Amino acid sequence: MMKILLSALIAAAGMLAPAMSAPALAQSGAAQQVVPLDHLPALAGDYFRHESDAVGRAFHIYVRLPEGYAENTDTRYPVVYVLDGDALFPILAPTHLFLHYDDGLPEAIIVGIAYGGFGPEINRRAYDYSAPSSDDSEQYGGAPAFHRMLADELLPEIDRRFRTQPERRVLLGQSRGGAFALWSAYLHPDLFWARLAINPAFDPGREIFFGTPRDGERNDLHLMLVSGERDYEDLRRDALAWAEVWRDRDDAPWTVSMITLAGGTHAADSPNAYRAAMRWFFREEM
Repeated sequence: MMKILLSALIAAAGMLAPAMSAPALAQSGAAQQVVPLDHLPALAGDYFRHESDAVGRAFHIYVRLPEGYAENTDTRYPVVYVLDGDALFPILAPTHLFLHYDDGLPEAIIVGIAYGGFGPEINRRAYDYSAPSSDDSEQYGGAPAFHRMLADELLPEIDRRFRTQPERRVLLGQSRGGAFALWSAYLHPDLFWARLAINPAFDPGREIFFGTPRDGERNDLHLMLVSGERDYEDLRRDALAWAEVWRDRDDAPWTVSMITLAGGTHAADSPNAYRAAMRWFFREEM
């Protein structure tokens, strides 16, 4: 039986500085130039554009490499995959560095999966991160294709380009992205070692999230749901109901933790949620 951990309440930690906007990419002939990010060492790493066959659209992939990556050539690192990378990558990549300094969190490669804009003509998060809808709405249902993009395209490409620990991949999402993290955990438990769902949406997909997850082959998987005390009323209610479901169940393929952030709102507390989750995922190494 998998151990079920349900934490009661933790105080919100201090907020990080406002997110920085992604740099513009300049082209000069065949040579690709850039990169104002070179002058922001907490975000330094790599960028590439990924043309997805599974989804049929392009994604902008930002990579923050650990301190000492170039010098420690024999070291491989866990990889944290950040959904909604347009906003969350420039917040959470420096957060990881500060947690490494202050809490002794092991360094990791941080991968931000970005759309390149917030406009609906570019940013298809509502579709890509949502389970197929029972009413056949074209607004939702892209999760299977997006998951194929991760499993068959992006994860192998990151493993090819960088010194990774494929057995220790972390996936995190917030709001609609949190729903995708849950969807992935229920239907494809073995792909990621750990998942963080921050203030997730439960519709569409409610029948999945309150149902029985598929069996996994691994015995070291983790799933944390973080709910802000001041999240939207319906999402907060669903998060508490989800925690109640898992309080007494023992059929999870992952070890479960549900945490409430005191005073936490829907979108502003991602660094606090990240800190809580990373300290739990990597607790044996801190």
